[in-house]
Amino acid sequence: MANEHGEGIAVERLAFADMQIFGEGERAHRHDGHSFFLLERGTITVEIDFNKYSLAAPSVIYVHPDQVHRTTDAENIAVGSLAITNENLHPEYRAILESIAPAKPLTLQPEIFETIFEAISLCIKLAERKTDKLYHAQLKDGCNALVALVISQYLAQARSSDKLSRFDTVTKAFRNLLERDFATKKRPASYAKKLNISIPYLNECVKNATGYSVSHHLQQRVILEAKRLLVHSDQSVKEIAAALGYDDYPYFSRLFTKITGMSALAFRAKNLG
Repeated sequence: MANEHGEGIAVERLAFADMQIFGEGERAHRHDGHSFFLLERGTITVEIDFNKYSLAAPSVIYVHPDQVHRTTDAENIAVGSLAITNENLHPEYRAILESIAPAKPLTLQPEIFETIFEAISLCIKLAERKTDKLYHAQLKDGCNALVALVISQYLAQARSSDKLSRFDTVTKAFRNLLERDFATKKRPASYAKKLNISIPYLNECVKNATGYSVSHHLQQRVILEAKRLLVHSDQSVKEIAAALGYDDYPYFSRLFTKITGMSALAFRAKNLG
């Protein structure tokens, strides 16, 4: 997904029989932009934020820039891919992508697969027209149309905002705040205050909507980021703890072990081995 020309957009199609072509893909990594993969043929197994998905064509995969991912198995696949930076995304699409992340891969119906396949084929053709006067503009517009098609499929499977209960609405607002503030705000009271509601009511809403308490979500989000940094960065565990707002390194170590069932160093070794 390298962008050799600096446009902030990379689009291509690959086809191969086995895993040999991936190389770096076997190790968990991040991309600079939002990544979209259209599985056109074959089967593939991917890990996104340490959750494993086994997929068969036709499917589409969306990976947010914050997420670490890797491919662990592939057989006789053809895949169209797009990586696009925030600067090149339509602001409305960027906002929707932020709201649906993390998003699970989707299986596509044949008719929508054909439409998305045609869209990515057009984007690939546009990417080759580097001498056109409006090259970047037409590439950007074409790729945003492709992004909109994919987003529409995620929205079609999500609950309509006008059907959300009060519990769902509060929980969505809490999740948005959590994504922004998890490294600096560790107490439910901070989020209740931001939302102008009581701590018990925030807990009631979140538990009703998700089955888990606010504290559970706070801890899970911090540990997810710790996992990402353990496999994607060279920072020490102590440095990661500090980056996530834990001056008490032993406490962070105990929390990580309690939630994951292994030490941070063991987790790093397991996922980099």
